[in-house]
Amino acid sequence: MVGQISIVTEWLPEEMGPGSIFVLENAGEVGAEDDPYWAVLGCPECGTLGLITRRQMRGLLPVICGSNQCPAQFMISDEVVVPRKAN
Repeated sequence: MVGQISIVTEWLPEEMGPGSIFVLENAGEVGAEDDPYWAVLGCPECGTLGLITRRQMRGLLPVICGSNQCPAQFMISDEVVVPRKAN
């Protein structure tokens, strides 16, 4: 699993890899009013792209990979990926 988030400044999905993040142009305008979508993140384990919310970006909620093949669960803390421990 990639341990660091890398910010991408241009939306090129084919070039996003594990741990890359692109902050949406309309960040905070789409999704739940109390926790809107904020960015697109390449799963640090497998690279699958998925939306994350503002609370996930701030490290308040865990992120779970959306791939059927990847079990990654992690938190984001100051652009560092912190794997969640299994229960």
